[in-house]
Amino acid sequence: MKYYSLNHNAPKVSFREAVVQGLATDKGLYFPETITPLAPAFFDTIENLSHEEIAFEAIKQFIGDEIPTDTLKQIIAETLCFDFPVVEVEKDIYSLELFHGPTMAFKDVGARFMSRCLGYFNKDNVDSKNTVLVATSGDTGGAVASGFLDVKGVEVIILYPSGKVSDIQERQLTTLGQNIKALEVDGVFDDCQDMVKKAFLDESLKHKNLTSANSINIARWLSQMFYFFFAYKALKKRNKPLVFSCPSGNFGNICAGIIAKKMGLPVQHFVAATNVNDTVPRFLENGIYSPKPSIATISNAMDVGNPSNFIRIQEMYHNDLEQFKKDFSSFTFSDKETLEAMNTIYNISGYIAEPHGAVGYLGLKKELQNYPNAIGIFLETAHPIKFLDTVEPTLNVKLPIPTQIESVLGKDKVSVKIKTYKELKAFLE
Repeated sequence: MKYYSLNHNAPKVSFREAVVQGLATDKGLYFPETITPLAPAFFDTIENLSHEEIAFEAIKQFIGDEIPTDTLKQIIAETLCFDFPVVEVEKDIYSLELFHGPTMAFKDVGARFMSRCLGYFNKDNVDSKNTVLVATSGDTGGAVASGFLDVKGVEVIILYPSGKVSDIQERQLTTLGQNIKALEVDGVFDDCQDMVKKAFLDESLKHKNLTSANSINIARWLSQMFYFFFAYKALKKRNKPLVFSCPSGNFGNICAGIIAKKMGLPVQHFVAATNVNDTVPRFLENGIYSPKPSIATISNAMDVGNPSNFIRIQEMYHNDLEQFKKDFSSFTFSDKETLEAMNTIYNISGYIAEPHGAVGYLGLKKELQNYPNAIGIFLETAHPIKFLDTVEPTLNVKLPIPTQIESVLGKDKVSVKIKTYKELKAFLE
């Protein structure tokens, strides 16, 4: 398998090179040269397969012979060391819970998969290190910090917007130490992401062997397809069309879902549910892609004004907007609507959704008006405890502290404050 740049002005590379480089030399995101549908028999018998077997069949074409089969199976087993429950919250509407991993966020899958791939590629490099440079709007930082902690030959530097992540999210990325360092940026997520991209293309930093653990990295992004297959396995017996709603910020998650559909996964429709950062909903209305600065909301992991992965989605539809709309919708919701949805879900079923899941629920309810006979699945991307300050007063509940979170609460935050790319470069050098 080869990967090409979506800017079409860089050499094609292997899976290994795409993972290690993160971004192509022409600033483009890497994309697989081919997407081969899986055999119908795979879907016919999927309920008889384990999560690890499903993930192996789904990902192997994208890796080829870059990682030996036994090693890849071990990487997958270590990645998927927790459950992915599908929970019914009202008739024909399910929450796909992606928060049962070590940092209680869906990004644990991508971070663990990528860290282990990079660790394998680095196993014989005794003299050189890779530096993983990552921007976070919320959960990516903690997941990457946990996934890469103590990985041989890898240093991790996380940029996050000061005052714009929750207290627990901040602790998860600033308290681990060892090979993990946190930079607190005076700005918004888009500023962090712009700095990261600039560093990748800075010739004077080549010696740092920079790569990204954001969903722009092929290993982080592709592995997120796994849980769409798991949800299909869980609900296949219902024998109804499936509509997935993804709370969407940088659009890596929903992009992975669409690649699963291109591989043959039976999905009727996708919904990208956003907060007021509405670049994609506006694009679907007027056909003009017009990013704007991000706005802070209570669903902070989605506070992205220029979602990196949307170009990958456009590539899968050959930039044909009308074809794209047959499979895809996108809706925007305010904080007020999000809080009301959290209350609605809780009052109907006693289910506690955090703000991102609630936005996904709202998008799902809206789209299911067009698919009255379908089953709807919204992705619950983080544990409610991570948004304690919003969830508890909104629902008038007291949340127990999970073990994964207790482990960071007593630790001291360690971060370095920066404002400019010049300061980031000085830190890296």
